[in-house]
Formats: sequence, structure tokens, C-alpha cells
Amino acid sequence: MVPTPLTGARILVTGVTGQVGGPLARRLVAAGNTVFGASRFSDPGVRKATEAAGIVPVAVDLEAGELDEVPSGLDYVVHMAVSKDRDFTRALAANAEGTAFLVERVAGARAFLHCSSCAVYEPNGLVPHVETDPLGDNHRAMGFLPTYSISKIAAESAARYAARRFGVPTVIARLDVPYGPTHGWPKIMLQLAQAGIPTRVHPNGPNLHNLLHDDDLFSSLPYLLDQATVPPPVFNWCSPAQVSVEEWTAELTRLTGVEIPLEVSEACVPPNPVDPAKLLGLGWAPAVDWHDGFRRLAETSFPDLYQAARR
Repeated sequence: MVPTPLTGARILVTGVTGQVGGPLARRLVAAGNTVFGASRFSDPGVRKATEAAGIVPVAVDLEAGELDEVPSGLDYVVHMAVSKDRDFTRALAANAEGTAFLVERVAGARAFLHCSSCAVYEPNGLVPHVETDPLGDNHRAMGFLPTYSISKIAAESAARYAARRFGVPTVIARLDVPYGPTHGWPKIMLQLAQAGIPTRVHPNGPNLHNLLHDDDLFSSLPYLLDQATVPPPVFNWCSPAQVSVEEWTAELTRLTGVEIPLEVSEACVPPNPVDPAKLLGLGWAPAVDWHDGFRRLAETSFPDLYQAARR
């Protein structure tokens, strides 16, 4: 089924200064939408850059529930914002309570997409997760981002409650590993390698994950928004190809010439393959093979290294 085209709509994107929300908001502007970008905007330079991209800045504080600048008459809300604060009180206030406040504020919108994470799943070895699998603290062993999985789970619950309480059609999309020409976990791994810092991989490998390129994130968005209802359905949001950290670091080394050392340790995100069959069942299909996506990443973010590796 062909979804409703995302053009000519009034769309709020939260987390617009983030690595995923920013590129998405710019794509929505290019598609002919009026896009409002929500962030704290504590840096005036960031606000100016947002405006220069054709996005209307909207100052919010989800932790404090300060949403007065959020406009009325919105068609869609794409809630990408996340707090990674190490303090549980603050992280839960921003991610869970803030989500509920936001749903209440935008009551009347046609659809609300709550971006969750595949980090909500209880580790299950190399068995791909489906949406009904048990939830757990996937990030506990990392030693950093201690609040991430738990506050993401709490945020899903808050989104479900608020959707029912305020009658806002909502869909919960569990994003796995997003990346694009200028951002993503793979890029960070290469930058760490340049600084002599290894990437940790779990001993129970291969360390499988599912990627999602910016292009495919954008093309899948209308399919997900069309599924928004009360109570909200849940979808894994990723491409179907399972790619290991071992594979993609080797590919980045081939593309850039930078050796990416791997350190075997249990103090890292465990393998976390997921099954997006439910999303694919809507009729959406990804267009970007991860090898091509990584080539575009290398060309854009590491052009000198990429050119040198081609010689």
C-alpha cells in the first residue's frame, strides 16, 4: 500500500540538532513541508544554522516540560529527541515525562511518531528480535550511557499512555543503527581509531546489528506514520541486512586505509540483530546497500583518506 506522501505538511521534528533529526528535517524541508525543529537552542549559532536550512526553530525543554513555543495546527510530529544524561532522574524526566507532555501539547495532530531504540531488547544472543520480545537493559554492560535503555523503555510506556489519554494517533519505531554520509556509529569508530582508541566487540560474536541509512530512514517514514493509531503499534526500524561490527570496520579500513583495532570485551553493547519483517510487510523496501552507504560516508566525511586509499 502506498502511504500518504509527506509534502505540503506542517511537521515538528524534535532533536533537530542531533545527528539523525537534523538530516531528516532538512530532507522534509526539501520535500516541500513546513518543518519546525525543536531543541533547547542554547547556542545562538546553532539556531541560526537551523534557520539557514529552512527549518523554523522551536525552543523546548522536555526535561522541564517547557513547550510553549510548539506551534498549533501540526500535521505530524517526529519525536527524535533523546537525553543521554547519566542521572536517572533527569533522563527519565526528559525522555519519558517529556514525551507525555509533548503528546498532550500536540493533541490534534494527524500522527505522532515516537522514535525509540532497539536498545530496549533483552540481549538474546544472535536470535533476531521481533517486536514482542522481552525488554531489558541492553546498555548496562557498557559502563557509559547507563540510563539509555531504561529511559527508552519508560518513554515507550509514556507514549502509549499519552496517546490513549489525549487521543493522538501514535506509532512507536525502534531505531537500530542509523548512519549517513556525515554521521553514525561507524563514523565514530573510525574517528576513535584515528585517536588510537579501539572499538570493543563482545566475545559472543559475530557482533550483528541492523543498519539504516538516512535515505532509507526518510523513505520509510511515511509508511510508519500511516500506521499511527490508538493504542500505538510498535515497529523495528532498520534494514533487513544483518551486518557485524567486524564486517563494517573491515570495510571502513578498506575504504580509508585506517586500521580499526577491535578489543574483545563484555563491557560493550552485545550483538543485537533485529527482524524488520513487520515494517517490510507494509510495502517499504530499503534502497541503500550498506557497502554503498559506507562508500558515501567515506567519500563525504573522510575524502582525503578515501582518495588516498584508491591510489
